[in-house]
Amino acid sequence: MKDSLCIVCKGKGLCGRPCPIITKFRAIERISPLGDSIFGASPPSVFVGRVGYPNIQAGPLIPPLITAKKAPIYDDPSKWLGKDIRDIIDLRSNLVRSNIGLNVKEPCISTNRILAKIQELAMASMPVDTEVHFYKPPKKELRFDDVLSPMGPSGRIKTLKITENPSVPRKIDHLVFDTDILAKDAIGELYKGDISTYHIGRLLSVGLLGRHDDRKLVPTRWSITATDDIIGKELITQVKTNPELDEIRVFSDQKFGNRFEILLLPRIFSFELIEIWLPKSTWAGNTTWIGEDREGYEGRTTYSNIAGGYYAARLGCLEYLEKIKKQALILIIREILPAYWAPLGSWVIRETVRNAMLQKPKRFDSVEEAIGDIAARIRTPLSKWRQKAKFLELYKFQKTLADFFKDKAKNGLS
Repeated sequence: MKDSLCIVCKGKGLCGRPCPIITKFRAIERISPLGDSIFGASPPSVFVGRVGYPNIQAGPLIPPLITAKKAPIYDDPSKWLGKDIRDIIDLRSNLVRSNIGLNVKEPCISTNRILAKIQELAMASMPVDTEVHFYKPPKKELRFDDVLSPMGPSGRIKTLKITENPSVPRKIDHLVFDTDILAKDAIGELYKGDISTYHIGRLLSVGLLGRHDDRKLVPTRWSITATDDIIGKELITQVKTNPELDEIRVFSDQKFGNRFEILLLPRIFSFELIEIWLPKSTWAGNTTWIGEDREGYEGRTTYSNIAGGYYAARLGCLEYLEKIKKQALILIIREILPAYWAPLGSWVIRETVRNAMLQKPKRFDSVEEAIGDIAARIRTPLSKWRQKAKFLELYKFQKTLADFFKDKAKNGLS
């Protein structure tokens, strides 16, 4: 819906969907009045902004008066798939963003005491009781973003106190204090050590990974995508050493109005993502928008035109392929429905793809059967999106070594 129509509508529901503007106001209204100080268990969570870069705002996210037992759910996307959009907004609107002004060019290993405490929180694996005093009561607001999860009120930190010792995994403690290792290598080690991608991104954003002189603050939205990309590239290297998948598989899932159809074909690794934004879905207005991006076996050197969602979707598929020790041509169709009326962040893509890959796949004898099955669940006519799937044509006309031997056997050749 165009902005002018939103002004005319003013929450009357003329577009036939829940109004994100009204929901925003209602979420804010549910936030208890905030004074000039708060106390609660940080999930743990930190945020580094990008506005004004290189002069940015950074600090912990804290749900006031929430105990350590209840805090994790406020910043754990892996636990959100069973909720609805309003649930996520309600959760996130109660996280207060406390922040201080910092310059990303300043050394991250510094004498700034508040930054040091923010970094302590970022290292923790369990909620940490935190007390913040502000210069003035936090401003009531709710921010939406295509990469970040929704966020609530914000206030400038006067004092920050951690009232207990954070619980830090040994692997994190070791790599944070190793100032000779490259950031990408540290991220790889942490991932292999079962540290979640969300925790890794948190460490990267507050400048705790990499060589001493290279460490710097990274805006959270950038650190999320960088983490997905770095881990993805490492997984691609591993996947390429595996044999090709020997059958055609289709995985499906739908969450928060996001439909994912994932096709795996018996070929060497390549990846293609097609996004279809239907009318009245977030960002789309009154028209359908279709975009695509891809990479072949040789990989990519430029940032995806689909932005962070590309790397989030790729990651879940690569995790699956590495688990089954195979490589394949991956085609993902993501169709965003009107039910996705408020942006929740790239975690929706990452976790829905991961969840899809946990389901039992459908198996097909031909690519046309697989495409027909997918098309039955996609609202957009096949003719409108198939032409965007460039790798499907390559699949049809490129023969593999296995195909060569099959043809020889079929023709009775030795």
